[in-house]
Amino acid sequence: MDRAVTTLFMLMSVDGKISTGSSDEMDVDKDFPNITGVKEGLHQYYEFEQMSDLWSFNTGRVQQKMGVNEEDFPAKSPVSFVLLDNHHLTEHGIRYFCQLSKEFVLITQNPAHPAFLVKEDNLHIIMQDTLDLAGALKILKEDYGCSRLTVQSGGTLNGLFLRKKLLDYIDIVVAPILIGGKDTATLIDGASITSVDDLHALGVLKLEACDVLKNSYIRLRYKVIN
Repeated sequence: MDRAVTTLFMLMSVDGKISTGSSDEMDVDKDFPNITGVKEGLHQYYEFEQMSDLWSFNTGRVQQKMGVNEEDFPAKSPVSFVLLDNHHLTEHGIRYFCQLSKEFVLITQNPAHPAFLVKEDNLHIIMQDTLDLAGALKILKEDYGCSRLTVQSGGTLNGLFLRKKLLDYIDIVVAPILIGGKDTATLIDGASITSVDDLHALGVLKLEACDVLKNSYIRLRYKVIN
């Protein structure tokens, strides 16, 4: 394969929600630890996360929600981070990830992004006129040695990975909760299929493992076969 192998690794509710509500203030990382019946087994997801690939893909929007534009600089991590961002990260947010990451790759279509003001040896920028995920994955492998990449982005971008046939594995931890709400982000959002002619864009999966965890959590691992 001429691109990085991808694994979509996410925490979701039984009904497929990856957020606790439709506003930016709602977030599973902030809210699940406060919900009785959910918080008790939550640690298992974060333990699995520590064993995921040493390259991690996310978005500036998600990281803005997590507060990286204001947070104190963190300790160095062995993980290399890839962020897709056009305008959510500030210069401080970029420096935060330079401090955190082994290697930090920013994918952007914004020629005035504050990342261009930062000079760090581990900062690399993939500048694109229009978003090309397949091209970025190829560059990540060829130029930076990223052979495997864990994807932990939002539902819309997850949907784009799916429609472009760029997901190879799915690794989902399911929390024992129902959230609901048609405007609440799900595992796969983005444009809906409206024609049987587009059914080729579906993701057909082969189950590789189903683990019953503690406190009514389960873990599902699939290979994408179509």
